Amino acid sequence: MKKFSENNKRINEILNHDLFLENYHKIEEAEVDRRFCRHNMVHFLDVARIAMILNLQEQYGVEYEMIYAAALLHDIGRYEQYANGTPHEQASAPIATVILRECGFSNAEIEEIAAAIVEHRNPKVVDKDNLEGLLYRADKMSRSCFACAAEAECDWKQNKKNLMLRY
Repeated sequence: MKKFSENNKRINEILNHDLFLENYHKIEEAEVDRRFCRHNMVHFLDVARIAMILNLQEQYGVEYEMIYAAALLHDIGRYEQYANGTPHEQASAPIATVILRECGFSNAEIEEIAAAIVEHRNPKVVDKDNLEGLLYRADKMSRSCFACAAEAECDWKQNKKNLMLRY
């Protein structure tokens, strides 16, 4: 596995990509009054860092750029869900594909990341030892239900809530 480069060129290109920023700001505007979990940079980075921990602990060998790219982009289509009801995993994948291509990711990398994005809400991938499984688990573990003021009103099933700190 590559070491995390101080340059992080492709990851920083994602963060500065016009399409990423445009959609990120649309999500921010749509969630300005949201009481429940937000889909912001804190969430994106929590998902990336938890996925990195799992990747290292479980020795999957998934490249850090793949993990960070998937985590930064997995909810980028969330605005579409608010605007027209399109499930955000379906809206996020095409947006991610454009951004990844323009940030220098190969076709194989784009396919793997897009597949992980599409599957990040599918519980059938929970035990996969690849990017799909890592993204799914990290996304679910990233929520701090134990410290949320709106936890009692949240529609997540009680057994899905993170009521104890794990990562």
